[in-house]
Amino acid sequence: MSANRKGDRRERELVNRLDEAGFAVMRAPASGSATTRELPDVLAGNGEVFYAIEAKASAGDPIYLTGEEVEALIYFAQNFGAKARIAVRFDREDWYFFHPGDLYVTDGGNYRVKKETALADGEDFDEFVGRSKRTTLDDVDQG
Repeated sequence: MSANRKGDRRERELVNRLDEAGFAVMRAPASGSATTRELPDVLAGNGEVFYAIEAKASAGDPIYLTGEEVEALIYFAQNFGAKARIAVRFDREDWYFFHPGDLYVTDGGNYRVKKETALADGEDFDEFVGRSKRTTLDDVDQG
């Protein structure tokens, strides 16, 4: 399966999951190739929170985003009044979400997410849609 077809399938999967979680959601047409403007892959909102999402999937290798992709996402999100998020999915794993500022920046100005980073530090789907809240060791120590 080509990378584009797999990416399209993963974007549709994310759209369907967000829809099932009660979000109004749409996938941008061809995510920028149908227009000269850079658009996020997915727009989602539930009346309380609105997201502009760049979605990436990988079989297991680190996921890279160009600096231009991330800058365009942030620019669009700010102008649209949404929160910019990067959604990553590795094979046999769920979706994980990151604020662009939380991603590792390479020496070349690109952004990288490793599978281990997604599993350890990413916001999981249930937390992202408000169905659960992460508890950290700091939270337990405070209690």
